[in-house]
Amino acid sequence: DVQLVESGGGSVQAGGSLRLSCVASTPKSGTYCMGWFRQAPGKEREGVALIDNGYRPRIIYGDSVKGRFTISKDYGKKTLYLEMNSLKPEDTAMYYCAADWTCASMEFNWWLRSSRNYWGQGTQVTVS
Repeated sequence: DVQLVESGGGSVQAGGSLRLSCVASTPKSGTYCMGWFRQAPGKEREGVALIDNGYRPRIIYGDSVKGRFTISKDYGKKTLYLEMNSLKPEDTAMYYCAADWTCASMEFNWWLRSSRNYWGQGTQVTVS
């Protein structure tokens, strides 16, 4: 009943920028928390950024992306964004969008362990 579709990935040189989008298709009403995660080959999935459902949403960033990435959300368009600047080769990964209608936690580890979240199929980002 919930589909998340990511787009915007691609190949870019170090120092470049990309903007990822994630569109939520769902008959569910209400507001929800969303986030971006990434997984590089041979590594575990890690949290990139989370945004809650507040009017002035609380935002959490992973340490490795602070100051370079910006998460934002447009409820009207049911779209989540990730603006990525000053990209580094170590940012290369499959990037996944996730959503949680309960907004139970703003901790990356909870999202990674929970079975209550919805996940997209991912979009590849390659930085060379």
